Formats: sequence, C-alpha cells, structure tokens
Amino acid sequence: MSRPVLLVIAHGSRDPRHAATVHALVRRVRSLRPDVRVETGFLDFNVPSVPGVLESLATEGVRDVVALPLLLTRAFHAKADIPAVLADAPPRLRIRQAEVLGPSPLLLAALERRLYEAGLTPADKSSTGVVLASAGSTDPEAIAVIAEIAREWRHTGWCAVRPAFASASLPRTEQAVRELRDLGCARIAVAPYVLAPGRLPDRIARGAAEADVLADVLGPAPEVARLLVERYEAARVAVGASARVAVGA
Repeated sequence: MSRPVLLVIAHGSRDPRHAATVHALVRRVRSLRPDVRVETGFLDFNVPSVPGVLESLATEGVRDVVALPLLLTRAFHAKADIPAVLADAPPRLRIRQAEVLGPSPLLLAALERRLYEAGLTPADKSSTGVVLASAGSTDPEAIAVIAEIAREWRHTGWCAVRPAFASASLPRTEQAVRELRDLGCARIAVAPYVLAPGRLPDRIARGAAEADVLADVLGPAPEVARLLVERYEAARVAVGASARVAVGA
C-alpha cells in the first residue's frame, strides 16, 4: 500500500518571504522522507491553493492524503478554516487532518537553535531573559498554550521567560522586554515563535528594538522539519480507516 500524500497547508501572505520560507521547509521535509510525496497548499494570497492541490491530486487518482496545518497552535485556522476547506475536497479523497505543530519539545529546540545562531551560548542562559513572541490570537486555548510553553521553557535554565503577542493579546513584545529588564536579567533576547516572515513577525522585530538579541523566525529549522514528519506519521495510520475520515476529528 502506497504512503499517503503529505499536504502541508500554510496560511499564505502578501509578503514573498512567507512563501519562500514555507517552500524551504517543505524541501527539507522531502529530503528527510524521499519515500513520501509532499505537496504545499495555501489558504490565501499564494498559489497553489489548497482546493487546487486537492483537485489535482484527485484527478491523478490519489486516494489518501494527510493534511498537515503549518500552525503552531490550535486556533481559528486549525479549528474552522482548514476543516471547512478539506470538507469540500473531491469525495474520492480520504483525508486525515494532522495535529498542529505545537506544543513540542522539537519547537523548543528550534527556538534555542535560533537564539544560539543569533549569538547566545548555553553559558548565557542563566543571565538571559527571553521573550517568547508569538503572532497572537483571540482564541483562549492558543493563548494558554503560549503561556504554558513559556513556563516550561523557563525550567530549562533561562533567567526568565515571558510570553508576548504581536496582535490580539497582551503583553506586546516591547512590554515583555521592559518587564524582563526590570526583573534584573542581564541580557534580554526575543525569540519569535512564528514559522515564517511577514507583517506580524516584523512587528515583533520592531518590539525587540530595546532587546540585546533578536532571533530569526523558526523557518526551515531541522527540528521543525522533523516535527512535520512526526505529525505526518502520527496521522497516516488513520488514513483509510474508513471511507472518509471526519476532517479535524
């Protein structure tokens, strides 16, 4: 039995850096799993669109698909937008929606990789306060997840870790930077908990103006690519379990 196609679903953006980063991540996933066909679809702004990819797969005779949301939390897009798009897919496709990427220890490892690439070392952890800066959401579940990740990350040795949000929620990045400075951390670093560049990551960068270190977005970090493979493997066993798996179940 052939393996299901992995369809990576990204939000899309008018910013060309977004799609370029998504494609770089997908190339890394393909290098990890050359035995799996990996496609990319966007919800908005970029092509190919998710409906277009699904229609093309059905026309080719593909039966099984794992749809993997390129999202860090289970907010609106994971709960509503993506299930709605997948529900309108050609009926001959059997689709399983994989879990979102976060939370995961691999994401924490990717965050630390980006901080070290920005100039920190493991020896700096005890004197460095970190702002875990996410895009933000109106979904309470998503906000709670970010706060919990910050609490867990603090226990790995950092002076302190504070969550911040570029939109919808507070505090903003600049507020969290000032809070850590007032707390007495000798150095402040901002770690964007976002996958690709764009308007909100740029807002995070502006909010980091008074920080000492600004890490890059997670992008095609090796740990993120490994996580996509993990989510695919966890979901693929359910593909074909029934004539049509309930999307988002």
